[in-house]
Amino acid sequence: MSKLSIFKKYPTVFWVANIIELFERYAWYGFYMGFGLFLVDSKETGAMGFSPEQKGIIMGTGSMLLYFLPIITGAIADRVGYKRVLFMAFMIYMSGFYMIQQFDSFNMVFVSFIWICVGGAFFKPIISATISKTTNEETASIGFGIFYMMVNIGGWIGPFVAGIVLGKGWNFVFMLSIISIAINFLVTLFFYKEPEGEKQTNGVLASVSQAFRNIFSTLINWRYTLFLLIMSVFWAAFNQIYYTFPNFVSDWVNTATLFNGIHSIFPGLANLIGTQAGTISAVTLSSMDSFFIIVFQIAVSTFVMRFRPLNAMMGGIFVLAAGFFLMFAFQSGWVVLLGLLIFSLGEMSSSPKYTEYVGNIAPADKKALYMGSSFLPIALGHQIAGYLSGAPYEKVADKLFLLKEEVVKRGLSVPEIGDTFTKTDYFNEAARQMNYTQQQLTDFLWVSYQPQTIWILFSSLALSAVALLFLYDRFILPKKKPIS
Repeated sequence: MSKLSIFKKYPTVFWVANIIELFERYAWYGFYMGFGLFLVDSKETGAMGFSPEQKGIIMGTGSMLLYFLPIITGAIADRVGYKRVLFMAFMIYMSGFYMIQQFDSFNMVFVSFIWICVGGAFFKPIISATISKTTNEETASIGFGIFYMMVNIGGWIGPFVAGIVLGKGWNFVFMLSIISIAINFLVTLFFYKEPEGEKQTNGVLASVSQAFRNIFSTLINWRYTLFLLIMSVFWAAFNQIYYTFPNFVSDWVNTATLFNGIHSIFPGLANLIGTQAGTISAVTLSSMDSFFIIVFQIAVSTFVMRFRPLNAMMGGIFVLAAGFFLMFAFQSGWVVLLGLLIFSLGEMSSSPKYTEYVGNIAPADKKALYMGSSFLPIALGHQIAGYLSGAPYEKVADKLFLLKEEVVKRGLSVPEIGDTFTKTDYFNEAARQMNYTQQQLTDFLWVSYQPQTIWILFSSLALSAVALLFLYDRFILPKKKPIS
């Protein structure tokens, strides 16, 4: 059978599901990659002006629920029907993207983000289940390869475009996400058909209760639970690509060098993707992680397939830690872009192998249960990542926090930030009193307070996961038989 002939074996709903996934990932990452900036940037830009600690609470808690709730929402979807739950997810998504722009208080923005994550939690298990039900042993490998390609294409285009339109205002970012979800609503209405499969006869509460019992039945395996706890350390480090990297780039990195380099070769492209100030936005730069995955995933997967999954994970996380060093220790946009490439290579080596490893160690009759519980460390990792991106990050690398320390040290009189005196006003007034331009002020704070040392925290966290996995492999795993 030729490679092309296998594409004819996929039913129409398989392709529809992949289209839906593409637009959903566009909507999610288009807003999520820059969400940390939206929460902390100055109010006159349309952002919230919150502290990093408030940002960490909002993002960490909501994202944790996004990965924990599918235990419940997946059971509901199996009972109620995928198409109905998709419609509900899209309505929650669109209303959430609209709501979050309408409020400026911490509590209401927090509630709005939780609401968006609830929509994501209803959506998340449905499309992957649809792919699973529309593929078989012969078509599953390529089928899920197509699916993950859609995830990364959406994950690249969404923030890439968001970074471009961000100059027009945050409302354009959220509006594009609403439009993308609205397209999915129409695609689902006219083209999505319930995939064939075994119908659930239990009630919703009984299905949810059974789902928790199933998860618990995997967690009583202490070796497996220990592995999940170790991986939560990895996810806490990995998720800083969303929680702190865009904020760090916005505060400290000189992306004008990137813009000028692109402009010297492709001026039209530079003008399209750059800002009016002649820089590349932090959101657009962050989107390159997914772009690198699109380009290099097949090559990396081919290379790491020769290694044991656990060894590939350890190697990938080690490379990822090196990427953190380049991403957070330098002000040069080109060095940071190189760091993103190295980070993505580590991600490509470790993240897919995590799923493969869980599938390999699961008993034959419990593979689905183990795969379901594999989301738990991702949820816990998000909660830890939110905390780390709050007070710990603020005290080491938040530009406003460090500037306030310098203002106090010098005895300057700069008004407190409030409704009429914004973060931007504070930076401008402090720079005026210190007789600095904004770039000179940034360089002074970089040299004096060394915010780049934050890389040590994130890289150490990733390396701790490597060390713990090594000890787990050496001393915890049984040598003659798999975990059962």
